[in-house]
Amino acid sequence: MALKPTIYKVELQLSDTDRHCYETCHMTLAQHPSETLQRMMVRLMVFGINYHQDLSFTRGLSSTDEPELWQVGPDGQIEHWIELGQASPDRLRKAVSRAPKISLYAYGREVDTWWEKQGQAISGLPKVTVWRFEDREVEPLEMFVSRSMQLSLTISDGELYLSDSNNHLSLKAVQLHFEK
Repeated sequence: MALKPTIYKVELQLSDTDRHCYETCHMTLAQHPSETLQRMMVRLMVFGINYHQDLSFTRGLSSTDEPELWQVGPDGQIEHWIELGQASPDRLRKAVSRAPKISLYAYGREVDTWWEKQGQAISGLPKVTVWRFEDREVEPLEMFVSRSMQLSLTISDGELYLSDSNNHLSLKAVQLHFEK
């Protein structure tokens, strides 16, 4: 019998002063059985960073043909393909053929080693921007997790400030590579 995802209800108060975007997002966030809480929260942060009314979560880990998030236009075309983790150049090459804009948000202890091995190949791909979260900054994200979350995410000068009624955290996505 297959394990079912764990469901979380999220209210995200987004204040992105860099893009002049102020929204309250109500969403249901499904944690895949093999997904860590940290990864789920990184997905949520990336949603906030890239917020657009057409941005949505996909089947993620349940599908090898979809990214973690995507922005799909009214015509059904993928406008922005967003990956998490340490994607291979081959996976990103496939994304390049499907969308005009690709973003990858890398995180975890092995990012430096991964970028050392894959960075040159990834840097040669058009339309791809790569960001990195420091491991020490994303580790505490788990403290915000509850089955019903009310979170505030403020983005200012590239810094992310996440808070709830009990906790607060500052983190930054550092750009490793900018699209050509």
